[in-house]
Amino acid sequence: MNTGGTNLATLIQHMKPKLNKGDYVFCSVKDISKIDRKDTLFEFKEAEGVTIVLEHSKAIQLGLEFHYIASWITLQVHSALEAVGLTAAFSNELAKHQISSNVVAGYFHDHIFVDKKNATKAINVLKTLSKNYTN
Repeated sequence: MNTGGTNLATLIQHMKPKLNKGDYVFCSVKDISKIDRKDTLFEFKEAEGVTIVLEHSKAIQLGLEFHYIASWITLQVHSALEAVGLTAAFSNELAKHQISSNVVAGYFHDHIFVDKKNATKAINVLKTLSKNYTN
């Protein structure tokens, strides 16, 4: 199976950021068995509980507590898990524009969660980085 690219310039120039539909929230639950996994985008075990990310409306329906409503951006370039510098490059660029980013590396793509109010600005920043990036 193709494990994805590792050349930083190629990855950035071809990242094609896509804003996914919907609003997403991060929640922490003590008992994950009470959450239908079809409702979660992903989960991560921490000492304090299991962090889950799911659609905002579903969290409300389940009565889950959250403090941050995010938009989800997918970089459509297939980046290798061992690629060096991609996360640093785009997160630093977003930080220069006062945009926080919460990053999840999937097997094929990187996923960025940004504050909902900054979604359009973040897409524009990422597209500009991709267009103007030089080694």
